[in-house]
Amino acid sequence: MEIFYFRKAILINDIMPAHILEKFLPENALPFLKEWFGHYNCHLKITRNRNSKLGDYRKMPDNSHQITVNGTLEPQLFFFVLTHELAHLLAFEKYGRRISPHGQEWKQTFREMLLESLEVYQEDLKLIIKKFSKSPKANFMASPELVKYFHKEEEGFYYIENLEIGEKFIFREETYIIKEKIKKRYLCKNLSSGKQYLFKSVSKVEKL
Repeated sequence: MEIFYFRKAILINDIMPAHILEKFLPENALPFLKEWFGHYNCHLKITRNRNSKLGDYRKMPDNSHQITVNGTLEPQLFFFVLTHELAHLLAFEKYGRRISPHGQEWKQTFREMLLESLEVYQEDLKLIIKKFSKSPKANFMASPELVKYFHKEEEGFYYIENLEIGEKFIFREETYIIKEKIKKRYLCKNLSSGKQYLFKSVSKVEKL
C-alpha cells in the first residue's frame, strides 16, 4: 500500500513523490489536486482492488483526513473517484460536519469540481461528465453511462439489461434467473436459496 501526504498544496513523501502519483492520473490532473487539497492535512492511500468500493473518505480522530482509492482503476476513473472523495472533505470543511454525506452541499461541491477539471477527461468522456454533473450520484454504479464507459463488456459477460426475462446467469458464483423488470432494475431469483434480489441494469453477469 502506497501512502501520499498532501499539506499546503505540496506533495511530501520521500518514498513516493509526486511523479509516482502522476502514474495513476490522467495528464494535467495533478495541479487540480494540489489546489483542492490546499492547506488540509490529508493522507491519501492507494489500495489494492476492492470489489465493495472504489474509494472512501473519513475524518480522523486527530482532525486530519484520510482518502483511499483503488490503485487498479484506469487513470480517468481514478481521478474521478478521487474527486468524489475530495468533495466530501471540502463540503464538510465548508458547511460543517452535520451535512448529509451525499446531500446538496456535497453535490454542489462535486459538481463544481467536475466542471472545473473537465479538461482532464478525454473528449468522448467530457459529455458524459457534464451530464453527470447536473445531478451527481453517490454511487458510481448508479450512472449507467459512466459504468459502460469504464467497464467494457468482456467475452462471456453481459449487462443484465442485455438479457431476456427468464434467462439464467451467474453472478459471484451464484446462479440466478431474471423474473421481471421493475423500473430501471431487474428482479432476479437466486436458484440455490430461493431469495430474490434487485440488480442494476448495468450489473455485469456471466450468461449461461
